[in-house]
Amino acid sequence: MSFKAASHEVGDVTVIDMDGRITLGEGTALLRDLIHENVARGRKKIVLNLGAISYIDSSGLGEMVSGYRFLKNEGGEIKLLNVNKKVTDLLQVTRLYTVFDTHTEEAQAVASF
Repeated sequence: MSFKAASHEVGDVTVIDMDGRITLGEGTALLRDLIHENVARGRKKIVLNLGAISYIDSSGLGEMVSGYRFLKNEGGEIKLLNVNKKVTDLLQVTRLYTVFDTHTEEAQAVASF
């Protein structure tokens, strides 16, 4: 299964709905491009909806961290939405749960900015 993503805007927040696997190659490149394109358009509040993500490898996780750092340097922020058990376990093992702000509802994630 490949990686797909589509975004929509809620006020000044961009929600990126992702589906599939975030792995080295197409998945990481698309995620990086989406984040950079939004920042170039002045959209620096981003919610990554991981509800339909089945797998994230180390490259995918690295790209999420890279996007987080990039947005922080640009004065923006990334929040995570609908993190499933596999991804939650991965965030806990890597201790990245202390870095990413996670939410279970889109309205809650958007309001957290």
